[in-house]
Amino acid sequence: MRSLFIANRGEIALRVARTARRMGLQVLGAFSSVDGGLPHLRLCHRATELTGEPAKVYLDIGKIIDAARKLGADAVHPGYGFLAEKAEFAAAVNDAGMTFVGPTPKQIETLGDKVAAKKAAAAAGVPLVPGHAEALEDLAQARQVAQKVGYPVLIKAAGGGGGRGMRMVKAAAQFDDAFARARSEAQAAFGDPRVFIERYIRRARHVEIQVLGDGKGRAISLGERDCSIQRRHQKLLEESPAPGLVASVAAKMGALAAGLAASVNYRGAGTVEFIVPFGTQEFFFIEVNTRLQVEHPVTEMCTGIDLVEAQLLVAQRGALPERLKTLMSGQSRLASLRRGHAIEARIIAEDPDNDFRPSCGKLDCVLLPNGPGVRVDSWAEAGLSVSPFYDSLLGKVIAWGQTRAEAIARLELALHETLIGPLHNTAPFLARLLATKALRSGQYDTGTLARLQENGNGFGLDGIPAQAAVAAAAECLARSRRVAVMPRWLVGRALSPWQLSVSPEDR
Repeated sequence: MRSLFIANRGEIALRVARTARRMGLQVLGAFSSVDGGLPHLRLCHRATELTGEPAKVYLDIGKIIDAARKLGADAVHPGYGFLAEKAEFAAAVNDAGMTFVGPTPKQIETLGDKVAAKKAAAAAGVPLVPGHAEALEDLAQARQVAQKVGYPVLIKAAGGGGGRGMRMVKAAAQFDDAFARARSEAQAAFGDPRVFIERYIRRARHVEIQVLGDGKGRAISLGERDCSIQRRHQKLLEESPAPGLVASVAAKMGALAAGLAASVNYRGAGTVEFIVPFGTQEFFFIEVNTRLQVEHPVTEMCTGIDLVEAQLLVAQRGALPERLKTLMSGQSRLASLRRGHAIEARIIAEDPDNDFRPSCGKLDCVLLPNGPGVRVDSWAEAGLSVSPFYDSLLGKVIAWGQTRAEAIARLELALHETLIGPLHNTAPFLARLLATKALRSGQYDTGTLARLQENGNGFGLDGIPAQAAVAAAAECLARSRRVAVMPRWLVGRALSPWQLSVSPEDR
């Protein structure tokens, strides 16, 4: 492998490009008509434009394969999103004589289907959520199953996740409508109307295990991440180790996840996801994500393992990094590799005060944090624009500390130092969230955020922290030599602990 084509955009394309260049690979890329200024292109040795509708070009398998061939790629990294979990894309890459950096098409197909994945998990001895693991298309049969499982139940799409095609049903009177809606959403989102039914666990934590497999029947766990802070089933904060999870239970979860990956000869990086009923040490299998996760830096910060490098090494020669060989042979324990605590905040161009509505437009000012234990993975730069065609993730701020308290303190300060304007984004919101009792104590679940919002707790405010405001004012002043040009989105915003003002003669 000499050259790597990155079939993606934004912060994950930049993340993959950095590791690929460090490994001495030629980095190749592609961009839509609205993406020509993205920073990952500066790290590409060569790149080509994908002509056509911006919203569709990264999903066009033919265009992506043609671009990779045109640039002379030996391998293709899918990143996450877009085509990353499409078995037909992995097959097309292989058929074109290139290496797909990820699982085999068969593994993607099997584990990407939730019904098939449940069967594989059960065969590997992984506990399943009580329910009916077979796909249901007949309404009468589905009613009987729901009655047997016991309300409330959760209807879930077989062909994908992310909250699409998912419906919680409290009583039989609501079932028919929910079943029809779930099937319709599943068809629209995944081209597959099949759904299945599980018992709804009222309070639960979402815990996932990072696994790596060499494609030869060996796989290891790199530990767990807690991803319970979510809005509409989309993650906002992730941390490792998972607070409140007993070490022996986390180890068992990791061993079972690695066993599942090994049982299917899994190749590369993947994530096995579990649900943990709140206040218990039980856990149940949910699904497998056959790709790198958005939150992978949390694991990297705690283990020192570059997961993109691991993916590339497996794709190149079917071997995991040297540091992991002792773990693979059983001569060492994961505890010897992991250290400290890490927590990640997703900076998304959304308005938390308006039901997380996407915020699109030009970025006039981007100030990102730094400091001990702080990492930023972001594509955001002043002058670039957030497009309505793509996911609104601007990047992630990750903090590491010797203890959980230190990691949280570093992340809270880093979020206060983050200023991205004039677009709404989640940084101020998440800084306030980190200060709540639920987050500080670690006693939270997947419903915590919704309950906090319902109860107020100041989450409707969109104040800019004083440190960030002063930094923004200084930058504006340095650029123009006049405070008079301070952008309107900054002047008059709620600041704490004191207010920024502009003198009348400078307005």
